[in-house]
Amino acid sequence: MSSQPHIVLPWIVRRTRLPLLSWRCLDCPSKSATTGKGRFRANANGKLLDVWLLVRCVSCDRTSKLPVHERATVRSIDPALLDGYHANDPKLVAATLLDPLFLRRHGLALDWQGAWELDPLPVGLDEAWPWQVAVNFEDPVPVRPDRLIAQGLGCSRSEVPRRIKSDISLRRPRTLGFTFIAMARGSAG
Repeated sequence: MSSQPHIVLPWIVRRTRLPLLSWRCLDCPSKSATTGKGRFRANANGKLLDVWLLVRCVSCDRTSKLPVHERATVRSIDPALLDGYHANDPKLVAATLLDPLFLRRHGLALDWQGAWELDPLPVGLDEAWPWQVAVNFEDPVPVRPDRLIAQGLGCSRSEVPRRIKSDISLRRPRTLGFTFIAMARGSAG
């Protein structure tokens, strides 16, 4: 390793869209659904209120409802939250979809493939090895570090363990920031 100071590069992981739901359609063999533009449906029956998140099959466009609140008294729901449901607030749709309790209650998993991006590296740093990279997540996107680093360095996943030094597990998905040292190709790591 070089005795010169490391260049510290910030990498940012951003969510580009909401993830797909691993969900079995009742009309077709599809196993994925989307929230589309993100809509809620609320229905009041007297003083009781039902609120659903609408999801759509990616293959046949069948719409289904996932309960958010069932038979709740109107007064038990925060008025600002209720306004968000009526306005189909995109932040509320994302918060509901990314809520682990909501997912567990409905037996759902999220498919993040294609739902995130990594900010590109600055150009012209090939001669300034090693790099220290600080990875930060704007949203809790679960990404395997080896895949993220391979994409950022433009190398294969099998090359990642030889080119980086890090204290984290490379194969376990992370949603929190981490740092690593990247070595030049052909460097002893």
